[in-house]
Amino acid sequence: MLAQFTSARHTHGDITIHYRIGGSGPPLLLLHGYPQTHLVWHKVAPALAQHFTVVMPDLRGYGDSSKPPGRSDHSNYSKRVMAQDVVDLMQHLGHPAFRVCGHDRGGRVAHRLALDHPTAVLQMMLIDIAPTLTMYEATEQRFARLYYHWFMLIQPAPLPETLIGNSAAFFLDTTLGGWGSHTVDFIDPVVRAEYHRCFCDPAAIHASCEDYRASASIDLAHDRADAQHRIACPVKVIWGEHGVVGTLFDPLSAWRAKSDGEVSGSAFPAGHFIPEQMPHELTAEMLAFFGAVNEDSGACRITP
Repeated sequence: MLAQFTSARHTHGDITIHYRIGGSGPPLLLLHGYPQTHLVWHKVAPALAQHFTVVMPDLRGYGDSSKPPGRSDHSNYSKRVMAQDVVDLMQHLGHPAFRVCGHDRGGRVAHRLALDHPTAVLQMMLIDIAPTLTMYEATEQRFARLYYHWFMLIQPAPLPETLIGNSAAFFLDTTLGGWGSHTVDFIDPVVRAEYHRCFCDPAAIHASCEDYRASASIDLAHDRADAQHRIACPVKVIWGEHGVVGTLFDPLSAWRAKSDGEVSGSAFPAGHFIPEQMPHELTAEMLAFFGAVNEDSGACRITP
């Protein structure tokens, strides 16, 4: 998968971020979510690489990136720290400003990236999320039942790590087949095997729990402290009409409440895992938003 993209690693401090890079043109950063890796983009990245220099990291704690033990305050898995990881990577690659698309947890990293590094983010696409603080503050029985993992993974270590670790493959497949998907048939078997390889590592299970523990603690503190700090860049929101976010929230209104710039978006007839369920439609949306589609030729004209 993604053989035309170069696999590389970037180390800053005690953290190594694994990433793939390929294509040419303005830089486009793609951030995956839970419980996946950069391979979530394998169906859209080749077409995007015809117009962009595409950078796809494994977030801290995921894939083949570093998985440090969590701190007592979970700060080393805060979205602020994870956003700094990808800013450092993009600066290392010579890209002080770029476009970003984040799915799931990657969207939460992108949100923090746009707040903490506003001059770095030219445009932002968010896939199937509402703001973290918005979702937690609206918690009720349906949300807790449908997104049970938000509340399971934040329990103190080693409870969720032990429970998941006892049946990691089963837990992973159940998760990938959930949130409006109802099946894992949309996932390429080779990619699914890679998800298994990466997720079933005890260090990865712990790291992903720390990601969620951070979201329920230090990330909320950061979000509340930044309540008046708003997203400045244009935002495109895509969500699955069969997923939890589309069912329980109004993503456009939620993100407009956090933004000063233009916010547009639409629902796809999909569940949560849109990059793998509807890759062609998502690619078209990404090209239209991040570039400028020539209606006569279908070519994509993109300004630096």
